[in-house]
Amino acid sequence: MNAITIQSIDLHTVLLPYLAPFETSFGAETDKVAVLVELMTESGAVGWGECSIELWPGYGHETAETAEHMLREFMAPAAVGATICDPREFPALIRRFRGNHHARAGLEAAVWDAFAKANDMRLTDLFALCAPEDHESEGKATVGVSIGIQPSLEATVDVVRSRLDQGYGRIKLKIKRGWDVEVARAVRAEFPDVLLMLDANSDYRLEEADHLAQLDAFDLLMIEQPLSHDDIYEHGLLQKRLKTRLCLDESVKSASDLRIALQVGAIGILNLKPARVGGFSECLEIYRICVENELPLWIGGMLETGVGRAANLALASLPAVNLPSDISATDRYFAADISEPPFVLGADSALAVPEGEGIGVEVRRDRLEEAKRRWIEKYPYGKAVAR
Repeated sequence: MNAITIQSIDLHTVLLPYLAPFETSFGAETDKVAVLVELMTESGAVGWGECSIELWPGYGHETAETAEHMLREFMAPAAVGATICDPREFPALIRRFRGNHHARAGLEAAVWDAFAKANDMRLTDLFALCAPEDHESEGKATVGVSIGIQPSLEATVDVVRSRLDQGYGRIKLKIKRGWDVEVARAVRAEFPDVLLMLDANSDYRLEEADHLAQLDAFDLLMIEQPLSHDDIYEHGLLQKRLKTRLCLDESVKSASDLRIALQVGAIGILNLKPARVGGFSECLEIYRICVENELPLWIGGMLETGVGRAANLALASLPAVNLPSDISATDRYFAADISEPPFVLGADSALAVPEGEGIGVEVRRDRLEEAKRRWIEKYPYGKAVAR
């Protein structure tokens, strides 16, 4: 494999408007913000990575401003000039900086992309070389769609119907206190055979276990992250009181967290988000643990631009990712993405991995500049984002 030496790193904070507001228990979002990392090697390969964060510290504690600060002042200077013989070496270069998983994931993703391009290969095939033996990329990933909280049960049913008509084979509904049992009942009554899951985004407490147990009646694939974002232990207690499998998201921020969750019986399924765990090197270790423990796995998303979506898809195409992933088609969220070509849903509720080297998509400079301008105009630094 050809090594790469990092020559320079540029940061681009961008804002893309969603086609429609996306509401969870955290609140409603109208725009996607991300810090895109552009990495140039001495041999001329250009790698792209995405720090996929939110406008305010809801899902995680990072924002665009904090991610850009950590990258510009600390992580990027530590990386420039480094020679990388294996992308899994990279986390050691920035290990002395604690936390900030989304920022470090974006930078590491650019390293992986550049390394794959320097070796004339797809990112997904590079991942396969680092996975257990015979875990070759399948070239596509089965995907589902996430549906935010709607203004009514009727509207929810209508949105589910439209997504099924588009070809999605798995539906994830966002829920919160006061918007859970009835919405599950309404959707299940209308669509008795659909693969259905619920995502609570940490809105409940263990004391509400009896209420959550009512959801067992609706033949759910899983309930995702019902309890606190930093809890594992109480999820283990809750799982004993439910028939439906619990899926952990926010609670698993490392391979070590996953081992603990397995030990205490807190997890039946894992949602693996590269941004949450700090990058693809940690993802591949987590992937290996899932294989060893036969733990059902899917790749989650942060409503990424095409840069992050392409990288997540490369990981989701590995064979141990055996449940539909949250990597929807481009037209689910954006009228015009940062990159080309767009991701288009196939007839089998799948997205194909691009055939090009690295992440397989090209960043459009005109759209990049427009998205950067939009960020500066709508959310200038120093202006608080009101919630």
